[in-house]
Amino acid sequence: MVPERTLFLGKATDAARRLIGMVLVHGEHRARIVETEAYVGPHDLACHAAKGRTARTEVMFGPPGRAYVYLIYGMYHCLNVVTGPEDFASAVLIRAAEPLTNGLSALDGPGKLCRALAIHRGHNAVDLLDPRSPLRLELGEPHRIRISRGPRIGVDYAGAWALKPFRYMESGSPFGSKPRLGLAPKGRRLIKARS
Repeated sequence: MVPERTLFLGKATDAARRLIGMVLVHGEHRARIVETEAYVGPHDLACHAAKGRTARTEVMFGPPGRAYVYLIYGMYHCLNVVTGPEDFASAVLIRAAEPLTNGLSALDGPGKLCRALAIHRGHNAVDLLDPRSPLRLELGEPHRIRISRGPRIGVDYAGAWALKPFRYMESGSPFGSKPRLGLAPKGRRLIKARS
């Protein structure tokens, strides 16, 4: 069952926590999301929308639940889920996932995840909440997940925004990207996978 679109209408930080435990499906492959990063809008200097509305970022201004896929370093694709109301550009990067399908290689980084699941720019703007789409999100098994948070990775150019604790990870997950987030006293949150 795909999640309701209303789960992605609010803040990117809320959506980033809600995505932990959801399942990313592409064709025959399934992977449980264990790590995300929130990019909270045009005022966030680490967000692609900080430079304005462009052909590349246009999908970020569209309805929530769409895929925003882009290429970095000319070789790695990254998958984001668009969040917030239309005309407000925010998104959540899917950083890592736990393989649920036999034969899937490492998914502990956004480039590795997209390579293993064969996600590319041709999937840009796909509705991830359409149950008929071969690339979609599904609700995970309902259980309590302990989530840690910390600063995002690779956004040092964003000044003070690089220090914002907008990276979320299932605490202690061996499937997250490094450095892994553990059970730090601050920044933990206990949520349900379907919340």
